Amino acid sequence: MKKLLLSLILMLMTGCLGMPQLVQPVNHFELNKYLGKWYEIARLEHSFEQGLSKVSAEYSLLEDGGVSVINRGFSTETQTWQEAEGKAYFVNDETQGYLKVSFFGPFYGSYVVFELERDNYDYAFVSGPNHDYLWLLARSPSVSQEIKTKFEKTSKDLGFDIRNLIYVEQN
Repeated sequence: MKKLLLSLILMLMTGCLGMPQLVQPVNHFELNKYLGKWYEIARLEHSFEQGLSKVSAEYSLLEDGGVSVINRGFSTETQTWQEAEGKAYFVNDETQGYLKVSFFGPFYGSYVVFELERDNYDYAFVSGPNHDYLWLLARSPSVSQEIKTKFEKTSKDLGFDIRNLIYVEQN
């Protein structure tokens, strides 16, 4: 847990707001539909998630209108669960999938939802402030090959290096 939290803190301290070139947040974003549990299906590897499987994120509403963020993953190395708790707020307006997230004090990094299944919010493509941060999230621990292919093509077209993409073990 300490490694996950420390790495998240360091990333956010050096992180910033903004988004990768070509990436645009979704419009008509509905926070209430986005809240709840998401499973990490794929990601670009980072030190703060290295070696983690069964990764999930839980989003819930805070009293001040922000979003509570709880990231959780299982370390295969230590055979323990690691968890980091943060908060997120909209950068522009609440109908745009562009938030700032912090796991430590006043230091925020971008959380950009750039693709979202519109009906039930079954999956989301998310980036950070640059092309080093990329996630495929879903409401279930697995998605169809069609969604994975769409994620890879869309991400590659937007300049992400998908050769380093990791599909997360959720079993």
